[in-house]
Amino acid sequence: MKQNILKLGFLLLGLFLILVGYLSYLQVVRNPALASNPYNRRVQEMENQTVRGNIYDAKGVVLARTEFDGKQGRRVYPQGDVAAHIIGYVSDRYGRAGLESAYDSYLLGMEGSDSVRNFINRLLGKEQKGGDLTLTIDSSLQELAEQLLGNRRGAVVLVDTRTGALRVVASAPGYDPNRLEEYWPVLVQAADSPLLNRAAQGAYPPGSTFKIITAAGALADKPGLADSTFNCQGYLMVGGYKLTDLAVHGEVDLKKALAVSCNTTFAQLGLGLGTDSFYRTFKAFGLDQDPGPGIAVRPGTLAAPGDMIQTELASSAIGQGEVLVSPLHMALAAAAIANQGVIMHPYLVESVRDSSGAAVQSVTQRQWLTATTPAISGIIKEGMIDAVRGGTATAAAVSGVKVAGKTGSAQNPHGKTHAWFIGFAPAEQPRLAVAVVLENAGSGASVAAPVAGSLLATALAKGY
Repeated sequence: MKQNILKLGFLLLGLFLILVGYLSYLQVVRNPALASNPYNRRVQEMENQTVRGNIYDAKGVVLARTEFDGKQGRRVYPQGDVAAHIIGYVSDRYGRAGLESAYDSYLLGMEGSDSVRNFINRLLGKEQKGGDLTLTIDSSLQELAEQLLGNRRGAVVLVDTRTGALRVVASAPGYDPNRLEEYWPVLVQAADSPLLNRAAQGAYPPGSTFKIITAAGALADKPGLADSTFNCQGYLMVGGYKLTDLAVHGEVDLKKALAVSCNTTFAQLGLGLGTDSFYRTFKAFGLDQDPGPGIAVRPGTLAAPGDMIQTELASSAIGQGEVLVSPLHMALAAAAIANQGVIMHPYLVESVRDSSGAAVQSVTQRQWLTATTPAISGIIKEGMIDAVRGGTATAAAVSGVKVAGKTGSAQNPHGKTHAWFIGFAPAEQPRLAVAVVLENAGSGASVAAPVAGSLLATALAKGY
C-alpha cells in the first residue's frame, strides 16, 4: 500500500515538474513569439486600452498614427499605399503585418519604462500610451519608386552601402491599409498578389545580374582570370545542351564580358568554379540567409548539390536554372561590390522611443558579411562602370554622376522574361546601391535600368 502511494506521489511530482518545465518554456523560450503573434488576444486587448505609437519615416513624415472617434481608436495611414508592405497594418479581424506586427510590443507600450508607466496608468484609470518608431525609409523616394513601377508587377530596393539603412523597399502592386477591411476578400484572391512584399519575399531568377556573383567566385578561385581572355562564338555546348548568347562577342576579357553580358564567358566561369565553390560563393554573399532587416526576407535557393549537374551549373552561373533570389538580396550583392566586398547589416528601423521620448532601441551599424575582397570587388566594379558607360546598362546613366550597373533579362517558365537591373552610385565613392525587377517586362536594359537611373538621380540630389 505504501509502495503504491509512493509511486503515485512520484507520478504526480513528475507531472508537476513537466508542467513547470512546459510553462517555463512558454514564458522564457516562446514568450517573444507568442507575445508578438498578430492573433494574440492579449495584444488585441492592449490595443483597445492603449494609444498606439506613431510610425515616422526618416524625415519625420507620419506613416501611421491612431485617431479617436470618442473612445474608439482607429489606425490611420496618412500616406495611403506608400510603403504599405513595410509598415503593414493592424486589424481586429485580420491581425497584424509588417512592422506594425514586428514592433507591436513597443508600439503598445509593453517594453521598457512604458510597461511600468502604463501599468500604473491602468490602475489609476489614466490613458496608456505606446512608443514611436522612426524608419530609415524616405517616403518621398518610396513614393517615387512606386510611381516608377506604375501598374507593373515588380520591386525596387535602395540601400545605403555605408550603413545598411534601407531607403526604399517598394513592391507593386500595392494596397491601401486604410481600406483593408473593405477590400480584404479582393486582396487575398487577386491573381497579382497585392499583399505580397515582392522586394523581400519575391523569388525570382536573377538572370545576368547574377554574373557579378559568378565573377567574384571565379576570381577568388583563380585570381589570374582577371588577365585572361575568352572566346565567345555566340553559344556554348554543355552536355549536349546549347546555351545561347546575346551575340557573338569574340575575344573578351572579364570586364568586357560583364559590360556586354556575355553568357558564354560566365557559363565557362561557372563550370570552372565547380559545384562546391559555386555554393560557397552563393553563401558568401548571404543569398541563402534572411539578413533580418526588421521584416521577414525569403532566403535565396538553388538546385540541391545532387542535382547540380554540368548543365544546371552553367545555367545557374548566368542566373538561370533553379537559382531564385529576392530583390533585397540582389541590392545587397550590389552593395558588396560597392563597399569593397563588405555587406553592412540592412535595417529598416532607425530608432524606437517610448511615450516620454526616451530612446528604447537604436541601431548600431555593423558589418553583416564579407562577401569578397577589395581587389575582386574593384575588378567587378570596373566592368559594371563599363556596362553603364557603353554596354548593356546605358539607360541607367545619371547626368554628372558615374554609375556602375548590371542588367539582366531572366527567363522564366511563366511568360516573358523578367527585367532586372542592379547597380550603385557614385561609382568612385559609392553611397547607394539599387535593385530593380519588373515581372514579365522584357529587357532589363530598356525597362529596369531607366527606373534605377531615375531613382538614383533623385536620391543623390536629395543628399543621400
